[in-house]
Amino acid sequence: MKLKHVFLTVAVVLLLDQWLKIYIKTHFFYGEEYNIIGTWFRLHFIENEGMAFGMKFGDNWGKIFLTTFRFAAVCWGFYFIQTSLIRKKYSNGLIFCSSLILAGAMGNLIDSLFYGKIFTESSFHVARFVPWGKGYGNFLHGKVVDMLYFPILSGTFPEWLPIWGGQAFEFFRPVFNLADFAISFGVITILVFQNKLLHHHQEVKQTLENDNEEIQAQTPIEKLKKLFNKL
Repeated sequence: MKLKHVFLTVAVVLLLDQWLKIYIKTHFFYGEEYNIIGTWFRLHFIENEGMAFGMKFGDNWGKIFLTTFRFAAVCWGFYFIQTSLIRKKYSNGLIFCSSLILAGAMGNLIDSLFYGKIFTESSFHVARFVPWGKGYGNFLHGKVVDMLYFPILSGTFPEWLPIWGGQAFEFFRPVFNLADFAISFGVITILVFQNKLLHHHQEVKQTLENDNEEIQAQTPIEKLKKLFNKL
């Protein structure tokens, strides 16, 4: 897998992620919901100022730190994939998963960097594009758009259950976006298949070393015979 394939993967994820976010932002009221498949897959428009799946990290300075950290991580991600994964011939699967993680981080970074500058506030009015600087927030303070909601199972914990007895539960409660999904899919895949993805390059390297040792051990006549057999 080459660097151009990494850029292609990132570009596709970014286009889909930003298209869906902009569509939701400019067509849904804040909190508006639309059922896609029954009631267990819905588009539910919310925004968050922090991490993936609506988690938060501090207030004003926390937002600045998180956005700055995400920007640095994206820059380092491209460098890492090129110098540590592609050049060292790690498996295509690992490079692809790393590209998904990178694309997801970039998707949410775009929201944080620019949405506050180019969109009006989402509330009882559907947001709209405005000239640069006329939006609802400052640079680095944009809110991340979430919309994918999968409340597959809901109910009430039994009364006898400690701590949570009698309380309502819902699975899966977090509302997220395509960028969050790309990050989670990439990370989970690497964790589940780490033995195959992370050590593939070592096996290739060992195979090449063994082949080189075998070739070096051959006499000139044996090398010629092997060459003629391939012709």
